[in-house]
Amino acid sequence: MGTSIIAGVGRATCSAIWLTLKASVLPHLTRQQWLDIDQGFLERAQFPNCIGALDGKHMRVKKPPNSGSQYYNYKQFFSVVLLALADTNYRFKIVDIGSYLSTADARIFRASRMGRWLQSNQLDVPQPANLPGSTGPPAPYVVVGDEGFALSSHLMRPFPRRGLDGKRRNFNYSLSRARRFVECAFVMFCLVFFIF
Repeated sequence: MGTSIIAGVGRATCSAIWLTLKASVLPHLTRQQWLDIDQGFLERAQFPNCIGALDGKHMRVKKPPNSGSQYYNYKQFFSVVLLALADTNYRFKIVDIGSYLSTADARIFRASRMGRWLQSNQLDVPQPANLPGSTGPPAPYVVVGDEGFALSSHLMRPFPRRGLDGKRRNFNYSLSRARRFVECAFVMFCLVFFIF
């Protein structure tokens, strides 16, 4: 068979698999499911009001025809970005695949559907709640990311590393404990699917 026929069959098969399985593999989360994820982060990472750990991974690809340097990233190879939000069971809850921006995670996240949904409150995230043991004002539910992401009302990132006092160093340590779940999820993903 010709290359174009095989490529067409591959695309059609992947499309059919996605349309058939997406509702069961990556369903839209309910408010209660977000609260269950938050409970996992509280119990396993001692990080309250957290509804997921966010990170991106550059998946190496062959240079697409007529793409110029669009898919060439800062790591010096051609890639598409898999942006994923994981829970404490190392499961991806939301993914955004296909960005080819060669810039930082913050720009990729802002341009992604996941980022737009989170910023426009389309994910049915619970309303702000008091932190455990606190009587202060309610705190929003957040996702945690690394230094590559921009701080926003629903995205928490570590303090810059220069001039940290004890409280900020402790906060960064706690946030890092919560972030490790998405990093471990990517490691497991790559171990299962060797091609990545």
